[in-house]
Amino acid sequence: MDRTFVMVKPDGVQRGLVGEIISRLEKKGLKLVAARFEKLPEPRVTDQYREHLSKPFFPSLKQYIMGGPVFLMVWEGRNAVSVARKTIGATNPQEAATGTIRGDYGLDIGRNVIHGSDSPESAAREIGIHFKPIEISTYTRIDESVLYEY
Repeated sequence: MDRTFVMVKPDGVQRGLVGEIISRLEKKGLKLVAARFEKLPEPRVTDQYREHLSKPFFPSLKQYIMGGPVFLMVWEGRNAVSVARKTIGATNPQEAATGTIRGDYGLDIGRNVIHGSDSPESAAREIGIHFKPIEISTYTRIDESVLYEY
């Protein structure tokens, strides 16, 4: 099974969407294996968004992400990154399909409710930024036998 990192951003938390987002990912068949609610410290924000450090929008991105609590999660499942990304929708909510999280709840690219890793490599890096291995649970969902062809 693969893992991916998902973060409900401050606007998603403020709008009370954490439960809806968890529900959608669980109903899709992904398994929640780690979660934490917190206000991110600057070093982890900088590490999380290191590819954007030199971009003109980084200072406002950092201020936004640090401006309120976020909900950090690790999800597990076959092709977890691509499954989560399709459930989340396009980065720009105006281009995201109806039925996706961003398509249903986002209006602005700068306040798009949620972050999801874009590759298995990014997922491993982002999970490592926010979670220690001991914080990630291992268990079998009771419905795994009907979710996957073995």
